Amino acid sequence: MTPAARIQAAIEILDRVLDGEAAEKALTGWARRSRFAGSKDRAAIRDHVFDAIRCKRSFAARGGAMTGRGLMIGLARAQELDTDALFSGEGHAPAPLSEAEAAAGHAPEGAEALDIPDWLEQTFRDSLGDQAEAVAAVLQSRAPVMLRVNRRKADIAQAQTSLSGEGIETRPAEISDTALLVTEGARKVSNSAAFKSGLVELQDGASQAVVDALPLADGMRVLDYCAGGGGKTLAMAGRAQGRFFAHDANAGRLVDLPARAKRAGVKVQLLEPGKVEGQFDLVLCDVPCSGSGSWRRAPDGKWRLSAENLSELNGIQQSILEEACGFVAPGGVLAYATCSVLSCENGAQVDGFLSRHAEWRETLRKQWLPGPEGDGFFLSVLTHG
Repeated sequence: MTPAARIQAAIEILDRVLDGEAAEKALTGWARRSRFAGSKDRAAIRDHVFDAIRCKRSFAARGGAMTGRGLMIGLARAQELDTDALFSGEGHAPAPLSEAEAAAGHAPEGAEALDIPDWLEQTFRDSLGDQAEAVAAVLQSRAPVMLRVNRRKADIAQAQTSLSGEGIETRPAEISDTALLVTEGARKVSNSAAFKSGLVELQDGASQAVVDALPLADGMRVLDYCAGGGGKTLAMAGRAQGRFFAHDANAGRLVDLPARAKRAGVKVQLLEPGKVEGQFDLVLCDVPCSGSGSWRRAPDGKWRLSAENLSELNGIQQSILEEACGFVAPGGVLAYATCSVLSCENGAQVDGFLSRHAEWRETLRKQWLPGPEGDGFFLSVLTHG
């Protein structure tokens, strides 16, 4: 496919996304209907689509319309591409720009330039202060592909050698001593021997850094209370010898964890929703949140989020802290984490908890902003007694 034909394909897919279809479903459907497209074509079209979703408001402003075509015109203008060549109408290229389209469009401003909803702009700016625009710019770009080296099976150098032998090049990341940044061959990772044998896992760098900051020690009973897929459970089990338990309100999220744990060479006991018993030395609550720190990976999230959704999430976060603190043994640790950059989900939640529970004290508070080696994360470590 020509670059122009890829633009036309992206336009068709984006129109379906704007009509409410999930991006992954729209991409899969297009690929099934377009067997002629090679792997490089599909990858390029996917990049166009997700670039447009990340930058939906700014591209629409530049392109003059909130349509698939408008977004691709905006992309071409933002990336200083030759719009006449891409929109030529020749072969499978999109039709040439009309006079109205050529004259339309403007430089994005305010929330448009940040690529966030209008209602969120003040909260976003209040949460990030003078770093708001820089963080928004990072969230408009693609996320890095990061790996976590499983210390139970390999060190950094051994993992790099194994990956390199399969055409996957990496460099050690500064954000965590178990993290590798993939610089070449990212799409090969999931089929590599290093991945299948448990030497490495796909995991964001800041997510790894959160685990690094936890006071883990051998012999602990550790509960990952909002485990999701279990990535942090496995990361914790890779750092200490202990008993590890994973729980999630949606048990379906944990379905793959036993196989992943076996591959990693660690043991994890799954707990059914609502059936957590006993006390633990460390309870990690990586709570449901807006995901605002990882919107470049899941850009649909920022357009689906509403003020009502955010308020509901705040209530869930508070209730999880109230539930989870009861599972912490005397002298134990409660760790609260989000992949959010919004203060109402982070420090405000912890401050509220501490105001209600004088017997707890905070020993660590740290925030990672989205950057070249990781997403945005927040961590508070609370000690009981």
